[in-house]
Amino acid sequence: MATAQTLIVARMRSLLGGMFVMGADDRRRDERPAHAVNLPPFRAAERPVTNEQYAAFVEQADAAPPPFWSQEHFRIPDAPVVGTSWHDAVAYCEWLSGQIGMHFRLPTEAEREYAARGGLDGADWPEPTDAWPDDPARAEVAAAEHPHVPLDACRNGFGLYCMADNVHEWCSDWYDRNYYARSLETDPTGPSEGVRRASRGGSWRHRIKFTRVSARSSLSPSYRYNDYGFRIYADAE
Repeated sequence: MATAQTLIVARMRSLLGGMFVMGADDRRRDERPAHAVNLPPFRAAERPVTNEQYAAFVEQADAAPPPFWSQEHFRIPDAPVVGTSWHDAVAYCEWLSGQIGMHFRLPTEAEREYAARGGLDGADWPEPTDAWPDDPARAEVAAAEHPHVPLDACRNGFGLYCMADNVHEWCSDWYDRNYYARSLETDPTGPSEGVRRASRGGSWRHRIKFTRVSARSSLSPSYRYNDYGFRIYADAE
C-alpha cells in the first residue's frame, strides 16, 4: 500500500452529522428552499485527492493519466489532481477501497455541504463573516492561476481544507436544480436519474476564486476540466 494512500486515511476527519439547514432562501434558485436535513455520522478527507495520490492509481490500476499532466502547474505532487471525470473519481474510490480494505466513495451533496459549513449554520463561508474571501491570509488563493497546495488559511472548523476554493469537487448525486423542493429530510442522496452530476466548491480558474458553501454546480459525468477534482468520503467507523 503506497504511503500516499495511507496518508488519505490518516488525515480523514470524523464528522458527527445530525440536523442542519441545507440551502439558502435568499440565494440562487437552485439553493431554495432552505430545508432541514438529518445526516448520520461520516468521514471526510482533510484535502482533495492529490496528484501524488492519483499517480499510484494510474500506475497500479493501469488507469489513464489526467489530460493536464503534460503541463507543469497541473502535476504539483501535493496539489489537487484535476481533469478527472466523475467516472474516474468513482473508479479511484473503488480502487482505493480494494487497496485499504474499507469502503471509500464520493459524498452526497448534503454531506458535502454539511462538511463545508464546518459547524456553522447559515454562514456563506467557512468563517462567520462576509469578509472571509477578502482576508489578506487568502490573497495567494485569490491570485491563483492553477490548483494550489492547500493552505491553513483555507481550513474550516472541521479541519477540512479548501471547501470553498481551489477546485470543484464531484458529488455522488445527479443534479436537479429543483430537487430541494422534494428532498428527503434524512440522508438525501439526490434524484434517481439525470444528465449532469452535482459538484461543489470553488475554482482556481474562475475570476472569483471562492464559492459560498451552499452554492451548487454540475457537469456531465464524462467531462474532464482543469478545475474539477474530488475528495474521498466514507461511512463512520
